Amino acid sequence: MDYDVLILGGGIIGCAVAYEISKYNLNIAVIEKDYDIADDVAIINTAMVYDGVESENSLTAKLERMGNKMMDTVSAKFNVPFKRCGSLIIAKTDEEVETIEKIYNRAIQRGTKDVLILESEYIYEMEPNLNVDIKKALYSKNTGVICPFDLALSYGEVAFDNGVKFKLEEEVIDIKEISKGFSVITNKNKFTCKIVINTTPSENYSILNDKKLSSNNKKINICDNEGILKYILLDSNEKSRFSHALFMINSKGERIYTLPTMEGDTVAAISTRENIGYNEVVDRVSKITSRVDDMDVKMYLDWPFFEEPLVIDDSGIDNGLIQIIGKHYGIVTMTPAIANIVCESVVSKMKCKLKKDFNDKRREYYKFRELSDEERKRIIKLDKKYGKIICGCRNVTEGEIVDAIRRPLGARTVEGVKRRTGAAFGSCQGSHCLDKIVSILARETNKKMTEIVKDSKNSNIVLYRIKEFDSM
Repeated sequence: MDYDVLILGGGIIGCAVAYEISKYNLNIAVIEKDYDIADDVAIINTAMVYDGVESENSLTAKLERMGNKMMDTVSAKFNVPFKRCGSLIIAKTDEEVETIEKIYNRAIQRGTKDVLILESEYIYEMEPNLNVDIKKALYSKNTGVICPFDLALSYGEVAFDNGVKFKLEEEVIDIKEISKGFSVITNKNKFTCKIVINTTPSENYSILNDKKLSSNNKKINICDNEGILKYILLDSNEKSRFSHALFMINSKGERIYTLPTMEGDTVAAISTRENIGYNEVVDRVSKITSRVDDMDVKMYLDWPFFEEPLVIDDSGIDNGLIQIIGKHYGIVTMTPAIANIVCESVVSKMKCKLKKDFNDKRREYYKFRELSDEERKRIIKLDKKYGKIICGCRNVTEGEIVDAIRRPLGARTVEGVKRRTGAAFGSCQGSHCLDKIVSILARETNKKMTEIVKDSKNSNIVLYRIKEFDSM
């Protein structure tokens, strides 16, 4: 066998599973079709950590509560920005009051703690910048905000340092059962393994013709439920800043909310099934915030919004098959819990032992904008590249970009550099630094500038040189 365990999909769940099972004496590989890991988390590096209160599905809520409880330990271990800010689901009408009261009663029945119904006077004390008429709100203490790409990257880097092989730009074509294991066929290779952990199921895989999902205590029904999440990233503004995550749920099931980011900005978003434009998004978001000033908008983008409950199907574990099926907006919250559950199934099947030399520490990194003057002087003495600012909006240095490229699972695309460092995410959106990032990427990866891509194949930043010369 080439590997003991093959993990299909290098998203946040795939990376977390790789991390958990890399603690054991197993030969592991992750196969990912894209240029980079964790492409399943939103480009705005801010995600809500839920506590299960908002979820109608009881098993999804349970996974969210489990993941929520683990997040303090995980974020501290990997030095991932995480803050428990709490959340308010606000009600402006009698109908919305009934909705949050139902949510509250459901949470109490599930045994969820630190959940309260608040009257309007207490809400305005908590959020003095609110300028809308509110009757009541559901307050949840344990919710928070985390940087999801940093979390996924941490899982991946530590797994890499503990021997996990990451095979990027390989797409799984088929999975076939063989004697004592499986054959996984990609567009580049053919691998054999004892266990397949499939986080990207496809109906085209041969194995699925023989192994159907069976009912067990971890399974929930799959439903097709996809919408669009319209994001607006707002610059830091005292008048529109909120210390809590704020939600509104209307009769259509749309969710309008704002989140404080770890950088001090605000994310305003709406999940909808309607095809609405920027102006309509601003109008609806303004039901929570004050009127959005276009000058404060740093970014506007769409992202898929899923409410498809996750299935952890280990009914085929005796034969070596585990499948994680479904997509859900709370995937970041549930990831630590899912990884632990899958790891327990693998350990039970393989009867493996913990490594004695497992390294549970992520390699050190620096964010220049967060350092004190003394720390900056010290790091510039070690590497002069940290003294050269590339992105003036976010104070990102050449040293940070080079480190992001040279690290385990280093950036190979412009999007990879942006996600890791925050460069080109400022007010100018890369107009002053994009060419510098491309140049550094080309230099560090020994490529031509015309070979550097934005995020995937055929997304080249520079299509060709303006002029070609035979000699100078």
